[in-house]
Amino acid sequence: MQLYHHPYSMDSQKVRLALEEKAIDYTSYHVNPLTGKNMDVSFFRMNPSAKLPIFQNGSHVIFRAIDIIQYIEKLSVSLSGEDNPISSKVMEWMEKIEDWSPKIFTLAHIPAKCRLFVSKFVRRVVIARMAQAPDLASVYHVKLREAYDTEDKLKDPQNLKQSEEELSSLLDDAEAQLSVTAYLAGECFSMADSMFVPILARITLLNLEEEYISCRPKIAAYYDLVKRRASYKKVIGRYFSGWRKYRTLSKTSCFLCIRSVFRKY
Repeated sequence: MQLYHHPYSMDSQKVRLALEEKAIDYTSYHVNPLTGKNMDVSFFRMNPSAKLPIFQNGSHVIFRAIDIIQYIEKLSVSLSGEDNPISSKVMEWMEKIEDWSPKIFTLAHIPAKCRLFVSKFVRRVVIARMAQAPDLASVYHVKLREAYDTEDKLKDPQNLKQSEEELSSLLDDAEAQLSVTAYLAGECFSMADSMFVPILARITLLNLEEEYISCRPKIAAYYDLVKRRASYKKVIGRYFSGWRKYRTLSKTSCFLCIRSVFRKY
């Protein structure tokens, strides 16, 4: 089993948490979207959406995080010999979490100068890959158009307001649930939690913890609880705790600057 992912990718974090919680071995391949690695021809042929993660088990390839996590759950049940499918409560939370897209929210809270620098670099990568693989030019053009459309959406404050309202609604629902149970779908950590925890990690990464987490005491306590889990420490903590966050960001920034200077797209 192979997983193509990156520590920055929220959907990758969701899947990796699920894999670690289920103790399933897999081969890890890092694909950094900030440097346009997800646009490389070999990866793009595998997944023209260029989105992370990609999970491959033999000839079986799955793209969407929620579908991968459902597959992982079924796989773990099969390996253990138990008959314990995902409950309707867990599935309800998974679908609710999946409905919120973090893209506009994340990009809007990144300094415009940094965001535009990365966006410009990635657009140049796409153009370079179009020249390398003419047969994929039309699909690459779709990704190029998406990049421009995203920048247009960020210019409209209403799009950010909608994303923030949807996030607040999700967090309010979680706060209410965590007033009743220790975890989202009951007293034990489930696949719903694997999908929810990366949202809290993204909020923290963007330095918005006071605005979205600390003001919700049940979520704050829950977050402290899951941070102590081995899966969290391996998937998220090792990359974004303390000075490690700045090391990860600095490495990517240096890479982009060097590649831009030498026009190595």
